[in-house]
Amino acid sequence: MSDTPFGFGLPPEEPEDGDGKKKDPAGGGQGSGNPQNPFGFGGLPGMGGAGGDNPFAAMFGSMNPNDLGAAFQQLGQMLSYEGGPVNWDMAKDVARQTVAQGASDGTKDASVSAGERSAVEEAVRLADHWLDGVTSLPSGATTAVAWSRAEWVEATLPAWKQLVDPVAERVGAAMGDVLPEEMQAMAGPLIGMMRSMGGAMFGQQIGQAIGVLAGEVTGSTDIGLPLGPAGKAALLPLNVAAFGKDLSVDENEVRLYLALREAAHQRLFAHVPWLRSHLFGAVEGYARGITVDTSKLEEAVGGLDPSNPEQLQEALQQGMFQPEETPAQKAALARLETALALVEGWVDAVVHEAAKPRLTSADALRETLRRRRATGGPAEQTFATLVGMQLRPRRLRDAARLWASLTDARGHEGRDGLWEHPDMLPTAADLDDPDGFVHREQMDFSELDKMLGEAASGSAGDKPDLKKDDEGDEGGK
Repeated sequence: MSDTPFGFGLPPEEPEDGDGKKKDPAGGGQGSGNPQNPFGFGGLPGMGGAGGDNPFAAMFGSMNPNDLGAAFQQLGQMLSYEGGPVNWDMAKDVARQTVAQGASDGTKDASVSAGERSAVEEAVRLADHWLDGVTSLPSGATTAVAWSRAEWVEATLPAWKQLVDPVAERVGAAMGDVLPEEMQAMAGPLIGMMRSMGGAMFGQQIGQAIGVLAGEVTGSTDIGLPLGPAGKAALLPLNVAAFGKDLSVDENEVRLYLALREAAHQRLFAHVPWLRSHLFGAVEGYARGITVDTSKLEEAVGGLDPSNPEQLQEALQQGMFQPEETPAQKAALARLETALALVEGWVDAVVHEAAKPRLTSADALRETLRRRRATGGPAEQTFATLVGMQLRPRRLRDAARLWASLTDARGHEGRDGLWEHPDMLPTAADLDDPDGFVHREQMDFSELDKMLGEAASGSAGDKPDLKKDDEGDEGGK
């Protein structure tokens, strides 16, 4: 799995597996386009390794003559693109094409039936009712929706844009900063073409990644971020069925358990107004710290032939543009990991409390999700390849244990009250010692509340007593 944004810094071909066997270049190594590395540069499904490493080969490699005109039209769109760092029109097209080709388990996307839609609505309604008894946060879902994979792509694209653009923009800027000014002036048209190609390459790979994730997620919050429109609790019936296929668990219980998780996430994001910006801001903070080893890049750029796209692609594969890790990035990733762990831990704790007395398979479903995270679920795939962060399953378990202990010690309101401000939440150090945080003497916020209230309205002592001043003036006359 990639440990740098967008798969920069690719490993040597045919890396060793742990068993000493050579890995199939198209079967899950970095840059393969495999679900284990959705954001890495790699081959599109069904197009082979070369097609993914070279967007032109992917476009023309197995071309039907009848499609040649459409391919040239797509090429023209790539070269004429003048938008942001990612060609999102291309990303959407590639995502939908990836969805249409089917998921890794062989299932094909299909329209949601009326029966499936009704089942999702009922599951979310019942889940919200159960959650009322285990959290003080009110319902955050105004509607329940059942999505196909293609509908998930369409609904989540705005959030992906907000998440990905800062990283892609900074990567592009870091590469452009390396060229001397005189070279930038000489290569102006070429730089413009490279920006267009860069936007297309990012669009192609991110679109593929989103398409792959669409075949795995069960709702709109699987990666720990609110990807869908506010207030919409969403489930993907096809993926819910695939999730429970080999579990020997009643499909209604599987749907209800996943509806509980989706509805719990919705409550948190709806009633903790600072949380969304805090999570997305951590990714943006990481992006601001992206730099490139200029000496290595200048040396590599000096030997490139601008008229040889394959040489540039080879340089990309060898990690020519691999960003350097900075202290600011490390701090941003630490904040992001802790925040995601707290979100996931809270959801895990409240869902388990709601499900345990009602669903006979609650423990099995909980363990299945934990194993999924340990082996690389949608959240792990996204953050490992987007910002190079490995979400540690142990961190999520620590957070879940902390929230459960807080429930026992302080009740639902005392536990949920910590979400009122980010400074009140457990820190990374507290996750190392959950019991210490839970049993620490509770802080007295009454004096702080008083001070904040006075600051907002202005204390009487800070205002001049105009009446007294007037009396003093009269006495002096």
